[in-house]
Amino acid sequence: MELMKGAVFFLIAVYVSAPLVLYMLPWTLGYAIFAHLLRIPLFVDFSHPEKTLNHTCNFYLHPEDGITVGVWHTLPASQWGEAAGRSLEWYRKALGDGSPVMIYLHGNVGNRAKDHRVQLVKILSRAGFHVLSLDYRGFGDSTGEPSESGLTTDAVYLYEWVKRHSGGSLVYVWGHSLGSGVATNAAVKVQERGSSVDALILEAPFTRIGEVVAVYPLSKLYTFIPGFEDFLWDTLEANNLLFANDDNVKTLTCPLLILHSEDDDVVPYHMGQKLYQVSLRARRRDDGRTKFISYEASRGFSHCDIYLDPNLAKSVGDFLTNLPG
Repeated sequence: MELMKGAVFFLIAVYVSAPLVLYMLPWTLGYAIFAHLLRIPLFVDFSHPEKTLNHTCNFYLHPEDGITVGVWHTLPASQWGEAAGRSLEWYRKALGDGSPVMIYLHGNVGNRAKDHRVQLVKILSRAGFHVLSLDYRGFGDSTGEPSESGLTTDAVYLYEWVKRHSGGSLVYVWGHSLGSGVATNAAVKVQERGSSVDALILEAPFTRIGEVVAVYPLSKLYTFIPGFEDFLWDTLEANNLLFANDDNVKTLTCPLLILHSEDDDVVPYHMGQKLYQVSLRARRRDDGRTKFISYEASRGFSHCDIYLDPNLAKSVGDFLTNLPG
């Protein structure tokens, strides 16, 4: 009985103290959103990606002074025969071979070696893409601490690096979950600089990060407290954590493909639907440059497993190759 009472008092103490901790240490919310300290899978040898991905090289970029980010470059499967024993310089030059390039921006938790990310890269490689998988600052073996502006800077820097080395190749950006926010931020920055990504693919995207935080099970425990939701939004704003996909897609002119599963248990399906509708309204007509692909809940893809769709490569390829003019 005493043990039971102790457990109950402990749970109550945790419940009561969580908002207080958030109020006194608002930066902890960023740590919860990025979850970058959960470095899974463990014991990854980033310098030898071939243990995880065939014909992949590892390299590092320096988007800002004091910041180093790790990247894996996976070749199109058609080039695997030529790649054995090749140098980093050979891989860099291979970017200009005319094959399309996909920059992959992953979600929170873990690193570029996480299994569902690796499986997607394999699919894209077989479909003929060069794939550049980025670990943002603070993730994987990349240095620094994550922030919305920092992650956006990392993605834009990688995009511009790819454009410098890929000749006239098409360069697409794929963002999953948290990475969808990084992807739209980066695409807006590129557009503001007078260019445009060739297409944007958003997998399990949210409207804005605060709306995901608000429906998180732990947050729901406090929603009955007057003013809690306003407090949550104020804390996000104070930490410059917006990831406003809904605002971003209003201004973006690049082709946009959204993929979302009805049984997504992290980012509600209706958020992907809303982004699609926001984009259509902003463009004022359905010109074939915006598409939404829905996956029935019965398929069990949830938040991370859309790669299991055997027609994924064809669906993405059809969208990209059939873009008007």
